[in-house]
Amino acid sequence: MRIQEVPQRIKLSHLRKLNWGVAGLGNFAENSVIPTLLQLKRSKVVSVYSSRLDRAIKIGKMFGTENNFDNYNDFLNSGIDVVYVASANPDHYWQTIKALKAGKHVLCEKPMAMTSSEAEEMMRTAKENNVFLSVNYVHRFHPLLRKAKELTDKKLIGKVIYISTEFNIDYPPDDNYRFIKEKGGGPLRDLGTHMFDVMRFLNGEIVEVKGFADNVIYQSDAEDFAIGTVKFENGSYGSFNVSFNAAKAPNQILIQGSKGYITIQNLIGSKTSTSKLVIDIDGETRKTFRRRANNMLIRLKEFQKSLLHNKEPEVTGEDGWKNLILIEKFEEQCC
Repeated sequence: MRIQEVPQRIKLSHLRKLNWGVAGLGNFAENSVIPTLLQLKRSKVVSVYSSRLDRAIKIGKMFGTENNFDNYNDFLNSGIDVVYVASANPDHYWQTIKALKAGKHVLCEKPMAMTSSEAEEMMRTAKENNVFLSVNYVHRFHPLLRKAKELTDKKLIGKVIYISTEFNIDYPPDDNYRFIKEKGGGPLRDLGTHMFDVMRFLNGEIVEVKGFADNVIYQSDAEDFAIGTVKFENGSYGSFNVSFNAAKAPNQILIQGSKGYITIQNLIGSKTSTSKLVIDIDGETRKTFRRRANNMLIRLKEFQKSLLHNKEPEVTGEDGWKNLILIEKFEEQCC
């Protein structure tokens, strides 16, 4: 059952631009979120929030925002229509809840919350306040991944047997929250949530998940490596591995079917490289397609369009909730 429904109260299609507020001003907000929002013709970043006023002022001056806050209530009352929650994992829940209750649409970073019960409350709050809640799963918006889904849906490679996804980066431990387990640290929650979303996008719901998490290279409070297998509702299988300990990794997506396979390379974990899709079907010539795309820009354009037309975004709070349930199932059986 879907908890989130299409809001009726707030209609923004008459607005010339959406006024955005960005909460949480770490490196990701500075280097990716705000610069990409500035590329949207019908959006404007008018307010930023950080728990540190000096940081808010610095980012505000850097991007020319009108309002820079260290008080979240003042931030919400600064004339914004939508909030991008780019803060640390433990702050997603309370910042999103407050924004939704203030009548703001929310695009929240992943993972959506610390627990699935928090995520469920976030979904209910969005519905109760007639606003949209979405989670920033960017990989599903890449044109080559969408093409792969189209081809598998058409059964071009026959019945899907198996899907594998890999997302490995090198991230030596520092004082970031990503290395503190109780704050949602570790590659499972940081990167694995993307892999669950990619697999669900390509092949439907996942009903079982098993795996291992460990510290293979780096020692910190959180794991630096996780690997798992899944079973899909349709009877096929999948696997994923994510890590903070690989200086160089292929990060490939493979979809194995009964008549052939599809691979996508240089899509996961790469922002500048050209991605490559290979289709190899029994009895046919292998085909290769290449495409460079800005996933974040495509994703933000989709969300902007949804708000302006008062339509539910493709990625909903329910997606974030389901991916958190899978993370919790993985953690329960392996840790």
